[in-house]
Amino acid sequence: MEIAGSIVIDGESLTFEQVVSVAYGRPGEPRVVLSDKAKGNVERSAAAVQTLLDRGEIAYGITTGFGAFKDKIISREEVETLQRNIVVSHAVGVGDNFDTATVRAIMLIRANTLARGFSGIRLATLERILECLNRGVHPQIPEKGSLGASGDLAPLAHFACVLIGEGVAEIGGEVVSGGEALARAGIEPVVLAAKEGLALTNGTTVMTAVGLLEAHRAKHLAEMADIAGCLSLEALHGTLSAFDERIHALRPHPRQIECAKNLRSMLDESEFVRDFDPSNVQDAYTLRCMPQVHGACRDAVAYAKWLIKIELNAVTDNPLIFIDDDSGRIDVVSGGNFHGEPLALAFDYLTIALSELGNISERRIMRLTDESSNAHVLPAFLTEHGGINSGFMIVQYTAAALCTENKVLAHPASVDTIPSSANVEDHVSMGATSALKLRVVAKNLETIVGLEAFCAAQGIDLRKKVLGTDRRLGKGTRGLYEELRSRIPFIEKDEFMKPHIEAACEIVRAHQTSN
Repeated sequence: MEIAGSIVIDGESLTFEQVVSVAYGRPGEPRVVLSDKAKGNVERSAAAVQTLLDRGEIAYGITTGFGAFKDKIISREEVETLQRNIVVSHAVGVGDNFDTATVRAIMLIRANTLARGFSGIRLATLERILECLNRGVHPQIPEKGSLGASGDLAPLAHFACVLIGEGVAEIGGEVVSGGEALARAGIEPVVLAAKEGLALTNGTTVMTAVGLLEAHRAKHLAEMADIAGCLSLEALHGTLSAFDERIHALRPHPRQIECAKNLRSMLDESEFVRDFDPSNVQDAYTLRCMPQVHGACRDAVAYAKWLIKIELNAVTDNPLIFIDDDSGRIDVVSGGNFHGEPLALAFDYLTIALSELGNISERRIMRLTDESSNAHVLPAFLTEHGGINSGFMIVQYTAAALCTENKVLAHPASVDTIPSSANVEDHVSMGATSALKLRVVAKNLETIVGLEAFCAAQGIDLRKKVLGTDRRLGKGTRGLYEELRSRIPFIEKDEFMKPHIEAACEIVRAHQTSN
């Protein structure tokens, strides 16, 4: 829900697009607030927790320890200490810290989960999260340490530490202590009440945030792979025949059909493609099978987005508080919604798909640079003076190196598990690891597609020298070509290539974030 520059969260209607807008937006633009319904549900759940305390009932995580300490009874006087202790003791993450966009996505998703009103957190504590988000207090959260069950405990503990004035946070571009960051923003630290430490640290929030942002990137990378592939096809004097609508209607995978249609549209009006030639009726697989390969990769993107949309509005902590409206009965029920298996499998699937997009892109780079493979349409290594010049020879090496790294990272993390908490938590998802691997592969693919576009533009200019400069590119490729040429010159002779590669990758990245 959105009203007048604000996003209103209720635990049930947060969208993929809203998370992206908050993640990449400035603090307070858009502002995130709670719905009235969510406020009522949260207060009701917190009151139920207080009722259990007043009755002296035994409830996991409220009056007991956690994990292997589930049978340790905690006295009423030690409840607040218990909740603080879970936060500080679980803040054992290591490695680089997440970027600000990811932290903001984490904060929003966590707040939305708690807003559903099944977690027992107080309204004041939940609103403190939103104050931090809206005022730009960004906890420094290490990337590594989550097993993906019980959710993302270690990274979420670093997030929660800042709420109680511990840990480290960034505010206004400066990294300071959590307490200092809160003070600068005019926010009072929280003293955690019963159930709150557990509610803040237990769930799939971190893997969901990382996976969502990478699925967003993957969608646009798939689109850029189509454009770069079409530009390569034009540079290689390829044919459109394999994209014929009738072919794909006989194998009706929706995203294969969608991709073929997109390729036809982008190559419409192109004067670089090959008409029917009885001596050359079909292209190599990397050109001919783009709809089948790119389309299958789009399936993985679509599946990840579908799953994430469900997870955004799911309650993933443990235990959960259920209240019977008629009898007033309160049940504290332990389950496993924190287990990241659905996400882990989806992110591994998407990682494999993005690796394949990189593989086929690198093979097109090879064809652009290998004179014998492209039937002498283009000179060896895209240079007219080979020998003294190496041309684009080593550009293909870089793409191949990144593809090899991606192949290693495509090994699924979801098939691994290491028991934890004295074998009580004896099967874990490794979902956060799946999400982090996905992030590296997506970044590598961004570069590979940039390298292909760089090479294809050089190929187009070499063909223009033969065919004439007035030849027209396709409706969907001419924009990318012109943007490349606005920043990258035709390479007449060997020169320092890194700035050109960086420019090509920035163009690919800009196309993603502009959509």
